[in-house]
Amino acid sequence: MKRNGNLKWLFMLVLAFSMLLAACAGGGGDSSGNDTNSDLDSDKGEGVEGGDLVLAVLSDASSLDPAGSNDVPSSVVQANIYETLVKRDDENKVIPGLAESWEPIDDTTYEFKLREGVKFHDGEPFNAEAVKANLDRIRDAKVGSPRFFLYEMITDVVVQDEYTVQIKTEYPFAPLLAHLSHNGGGMVSPKSIAADYDAMNSGKDAGSVISTAPVGTGYFKFDSWQPGDNIKLVKNDDYWGDKVHVDSVTFKVIPESPVRNADLETGHVHIADPIQPNEVVGINNSDFAKVNQKASSSLAYLGFNTEKEPFNDPKVRQAISMLVNKEDISEGVYDGFGVLAKGPLAPGIFGYNEDAKPVDYNVEEAKKLLEEAGYADGFKSSIWTNDNPQRQQIAVLIQEELKKVNIEVDINVMEFGAYLEKTANGEHDMFILGWSNPTGDADYGMYALFHSAQKGSPGNRSFYENKEVDKLLDEGRRESNPEKRIEIYNKVQEHLIEDAPMVYLIHTEYLTGVSNKIKGFSIDTSGIYQLQDVQFVE
Repeated sequence: MKRNGNLKWLFMLVLAFSMLLAACAGGGGDSSGNDTNSDLDSDKGEGVEGGDLVLAVLSDASSLDPAGSNDVPSSVVQANIYETLVKRDDENKVIPGLAESWEPIDDTTYEFKLREGVKFHDGEPFNAEAVKANLDRIRDAKVGSPRFFLYEMITDVVVQDEYTVQIKTEYPFAPLLAHLSHNGGGMVSPKSIAADYDAMNSGKDAGSVISTAPVGTGYFKFDSWQPGDNIKLVKNDDYWGDKVHVDSVTFKVIPESPVRNADLETGHVHIADPIQPNEVVGINNSDFAKVNQKASSSLAYLGFNTEKEPFNDPKVRQAISMLVNKEDISEGVYDGFGVLAKGPLAPGIFGYNEDAKPVDYNVEEAKKLLEEAGYADGFKSSIWTNDNPQRQQIAVLIQEELKKVNIEVDINVMEFGAYLEKTANGEHDMFILGWSNPTGDADYGMYALFHSAQKGSPGNRSFYENKEVDKLLDEGRRESNPEKRIEIYNKVQEHLIEDAPMVYLIHTEYLTGVSNKIKGFSIDTSGIYQLQDVQFVE
């Protein structure tokens, strides 16, 4: 097969991207990005089959439809019900999933050979038609998926035969495989998709059928969902691959950290997420659990609604950026578990700019900028956040700093689902949130957060709009040359630091309490639990 120069660049970019993924490490512990407590299972007994695994989690899912949400609490559940065409291994290399193999046919076409004999939980066959139905649906404007940006470059999904499918893109898009590993590309039963469209035709919202009764091909099947309380999945005995060891897994919503930890100690739960940084030593010194510490690709940030006064003025945003003491946040809130952020990308992510110059803490310079913007006497505003203790603590620290320049801030704490809805609607002034990077690429780390086409639920809750940034982000998606892509994303980061649509705070570490009664648990750099190998021990 003849390959032209552009295709060679594509191969080079995929190779470079895979190498950077393998080096990805979002936190301050193990620079390899592996679990720093990889010896948690070393002194545990033999694993046994069966048992009911219970996880205590901070927040409930907002949707169980892969096309219906773009938040981590939803993703951690979805990842166990649905599977993707490709996935990533412990070194973040792209490996087979529901597709056994793939190859580029030309600059804008990938061909996938699918696994045969795979069935959805409802008995429907997985095949090329199912792939087409899913990728067509997530790109359907009527569905309005917040994950549309992951696949908007796809122009056509062509069924070649029952187990061969081609995906065509508008332009050469090197991170396509990485995007297909994202659980937004989780395969839903075509029967469920048809039922969901029928419900839409009857006036119901997109995802109303799929989210309440999700049907995938994964090693767990959906059992029940009591919103605000728990989601239960059960073992898929007909799974095509290696089956799970436990009989069921329950994601139990427990917002209070002391209650999560108490339940971990008494054995009512076996995994507690998150563990607060100041609780790590106590749990590690206990006889009931240890803390799994994982470097992440995530970003914690303070965002501004740039369409509202006074945050439509870059000088005001820059001033507040200078009033945020990241060192205090790192040490006072996270006990040093993380890396201070220079910009939106974590170290190791493709496109990360090592030479970026972050905004420094400078109260006097902040006062000058506020005076230039006409706010020498300060103003009143609010910071919104959700039921996440670290975010609430950050809000308090920022509230105190802003008092130094007569900015009075009220703090509003919301339930996670309501928080996502209201910030997507642009009802906020300032807000504290996070963004993980499951693809390991600058496109995912910046396109959804800053492109004007992504305002609201897809990710741009700052409602930021800059024509030059839009242009550069579009160019970054279309460029095959890896060196040129990095140049483009370096320029984007320079704009974003200067424009300050958000304050880039810290790339945190995931701290998860794991009971001594289980083994085989891990978590990836984007915060997704790996539960297939979990076993109770004798």
